[in-house]
Amino acid sequence: MKKMMLAAAAILALGTPAFAQDSVRIATEGAYAPWNFLNDAGEPAGFEIALGNAICETAGLTCEWIINDWDSIIPNLLAGNYDLIMAGMSITDERLETIDFSDNYFPPDPSRFVAAAGANLDFAALSGARVGVQGGTIQAAYAEENLGGANTVVTFTTADQAMADLAAGNLDTILADGAYLDPVVTASNGSIEFVGEEVMIGNGVGAGIRKEDTALKAKIDEALASLKADGTVDALIAEWFDGMGPFFAE
Repeated sequence: MKKMMLAAAAILALGTPAFAQDSVRIATEGAYAPWNFLNDAGEPAGFEIALGNAICETAGLTCEWIINDWDSIIPNLLAGNYDLIMAGMSITDERLETIDFSDNYFPPDPSRFVAAAGANLDFAALSGARVGVQGGTIQAAYAEENLGGANTVVTFTTADQAMADLAAGNLDTILADGAYLDPVVTASNGSIEFVGEEVMIGNGVGAGIRKEDTALKAKIDEALASLKADGTVDALIAEWFDGMGPFFAE
């Protein structure tokens, strides 16, 4: 599998951390704006990159960002190719059987359906529809379980690919994170709209981590708690998600 490794700049290693190493390799997908994406220079950017860098600075670590495809992002964590995942990954009981998570840094976010403007979809008795989802996500599992019998669930490598197929008329609807879909609907200038009801899935978004890396988890959670308390996490959410929040600062 091809990976692109990009070192995050301007992150200072402050002091000697309790964690056994002074750098942390963080994997992200780079294809899920505004959570994470590649900017015009081909560098990782977005909410999670800004937050990850803040976590590293607070924890006295140096961040190294690694771009990894979504479908292999957990297996490659378990293989030791990096130390953390920050990729818009929801905390679920199923994933907790395999990996651990930091405390959440984004609250539970409703999943939502979108469709082309004017689509006449009856979600009370949806049948024969082509439902697009990103493979390996909580939305994919929900769609297969709740919609798969009477409809065709189509999985995509990235959410952007699903949106392209919707625009091309190859899908009837897409189910994805509301925070991902909000700017997409806004940018569509009315050609795409929300349909149906919101669906609550998962327990918020956190950083994925190997179960045995308890010292690293403690260090990340400590840094996150500080960044929540001083308003940094809320400020970054508001910056990247159109004023959303606040959620964490008292």
